[in-house]
Amino acid sequence: MKAMVIDKYGKLPLRLAEMPQPVIGDHDVLAEIHAASINPIDFKLKDGGLKMLLKYDMPLIMGNDFSGVVAKVGAKVTQFKEGDEIYGRPRKSRIGTFAEYISIDENDIALKPKNLDFEQAASIPLVGLTSYQALHDILQLQKEQKVLIQAGAGGVGTFAIQLAKTFDVYVATTTRGSGADLVKSLGADKVINVSDEKFEEALQDYDAVFDTLGGETLEKSFQVIKSGGKIVSVSGLPNARFAKEYGLGVIKRSLFSIASRKITALEKQHNVCYTFLFMKPSGDQLRIIAELIEAGKIKPVIDRIFPFEDAQKAMEYSEAGKAKGKLIMKIK
Repeated sequence: MKAMVIDKYGKLPLRLAEMPQPVIGDHDVLAEIHAASINPIDFKLKDGGLKMLLKYDMPLIMGNDFSGVVAKVGAKVTQFKEGDEIYGRPRKSRIGTFAEYISIDENDIALKPKNLDFEQAASIPLVGLTSYQALHDILQLQKEQKVLIQAGAGGVGTFAIQLAKTFDVYVATTTRGSGADLVKSLGADKVINVSDEKFEEALQDYDAVFDTLGGETLEKSFQVIKSGGKIVSVSGLPNARFAKEYGLGVIKRSLFSIASRKITALEKQHNVCYTFLFMKPSGDQLRIIAELIEAGKIKPVIDRIFPFEDAQKAMEYSEAGKAKGKLIMKIK
């Protein structure tokens, strides 16, 4: 099968390679991939930025979520049959959606929303699960609370705004330029154009922040949270608490503790709970998300669709950070 691979970490471009078709286990399905999406984790992984957390053999097939059709089922699969249209996010040890096929555990997929085509469905799994686990599982948003979602016009942000509104909360978001109209159309109650305004001065007494940018933006986010509030980040530094829960050894836990000292100090200073989110695959949550999409409460937002052979161009466009919504790779 054709696949986009890397042979080592670094700035080298993706390589189109001929790879063996995956073998499936008893609880796996073989999925014929129709479309995949490009996510920030892809270029972070390619550049070697996640080596402390993830170990892979080379050559490595890239890609972290997809939509497609079940081509074959394992002997003990009970939830799916050949021909089912599915979408999913493979577990981190089994990535590889920039390819014609993938072997994936049946618990990591769900039937794709009936009202979406394959390209639209491929835009959902990673950002959908990330947003659901951030807003529902960690922040546990309650009706009429106030949440700040950073970078609302991005791939995660466009989904997270819509999901947050299903919880009947007040949503503020940050964006630049033309992103303002987009995030308003998705339901954002307050929009901060960071080209003209400082969000940390414009907002106060928020219950929660969903950070997708990290760095100084994350640090400034502590200023808008009320005492006892929560911040969850997918781009900030993992802390010692995360390292322990993730099962990392003492040395790595110590390294993360040192690296995240500033965040830990801000937690104590503002009496805020900080959580680093390393999203987990979940077919059950994808089913919940599909129901919301089929009910018309959430719609996919796609910036552009690339042909499979232009995977490297798609990665470069993603890394430039200018996309409004998701970037999709059409494979079949």
